[in-house]
Amino acid sequence: MSDTLTELGRRALLPAGLRDILPPSAGNEARLIELLVARTVAHGYERVKPPLIEFETSLLEGPGAATSDRVFRLMDPMSQRMMGVRADMTVQVARIASTRLKNAPRPLRLCYSGEVLRTVADQLNPEREMVQVGAELIGSATAEADAEIILVGIETLRSAGVKGLSVDLMVPPLVPAVLAEVVLPSSDLARLRAAIDRKDIAAVEALGGAVAPVLTRLLAATGPKDAALSALAGIDLPDDARAALDRLTHVVDLVAAAEPELAITLDPVENRGFEYHTGIAFSLFARGVRGEMGRGGRYRPNGDPTETATGFTLYMEMVLQALPAPAKREAVYAPYGTPRESTAALRAAGRVTVQGLEPVNDIDAEARRQRCTSVWRDGKVIALGASEDKR
Repeated sequence: MSDTLTELGRRALLPAGLRDILPPSAGNEARLIELLVARTVAHGYERVKPPLIEFETSLLEGPGAATSDRVFRLMDPMSQRMMGVRADMTVQVARIASTRLKNAPRPLRLCYSGEVLRTVADQLNPEREMVQVGAELIGSATAEADAEIILVGIETLRSAGVKGLSVDLMVPPLVPAVLAEVVLPSSDLARLRAAIDRKDIAAVEALGGAVAPVLTRLLAATGPKDAALSALAGIDLPDDARAALDRLTHVVDLVAAAEPELAITLDPVENRGFEYHTGIAFSLFARGVRGEMGRGGRYRPNGDPTETATGFTLYMEMVLQALPAPAKREAVYAPYGTPRESTAALRAAGRVTVQGLEPVNDIDAEARRQRCTSVWRDGKVIALGASEDKR
């Protein structure tokens, strides 16, 4: 027996970060994915389905460069070219927009869902195979487009039942615009950038030179939107940096007007994980869940200098953590010999049926064994343990 168990364990063993998803979780996840996508489709976003694997050169172009160290690579035996398994779907949608749909009218709204695979897990999520659901709004440089993608992300999560949502807004180009006026050796500039990322005010004061007062004020202007915007308003900034903050203010006003009860926080100097973003970026959170529900922001599709886009990606593993466990399935057990037209009528009415494949002595016991909650008996659906018609 022990040898049999050992063999079963060996066959069930999967690589770290990969797992089987069993009933009812797999069905619940599939249902939620379709619900999330349907909500984006309702806003005019059209679904695309890129391949799981494609040539490395296109997969790592533009925004894909940020995923280079997370991509599984393999040789295509047909073309003898290197291929990669996608680690993020945004770059694939960007490729589709800039090639196959290059001549489609702008703004172009696309949405997607699918698995991604990464070489390493992140600190908050041990999974390396994940499911993403997202949307991209391509071809509009307006603040209204930034606000739309944030609001669609919020509404999409709410449609799945996620509560206690908040959004954290960032401006990844802001610090580079300030540092563009700093004359420092590259090693000192790298140390300063690292200190800003750590939000180490003492180190920024020591390393920042003439821009240290600006940087420390930016670091301090983090938190709820009203206080943060007030702190940001009086900072003397280079023109590019001021334009980035003016855009932030505009987007915050648009989002707050549409969602007055939404908790909005600002983190104007945050850049980690948003290196390829060229404008407003954001993270979505839910109360009681550690880690992001999703993130998004503005970028250039595949580095195209003539086009801009903004979008969001939701992480299904985190979405599922924010929701109750899937409910027990409601299924009707149809004993052996039940006419097919009877079970067909039940399914047409939205019921799930489980057909008995052989006669049994105790129908109720067999129904429970098959994880059913009711039985088809005498032309009626009878709940197990009840005697009334539940149809």
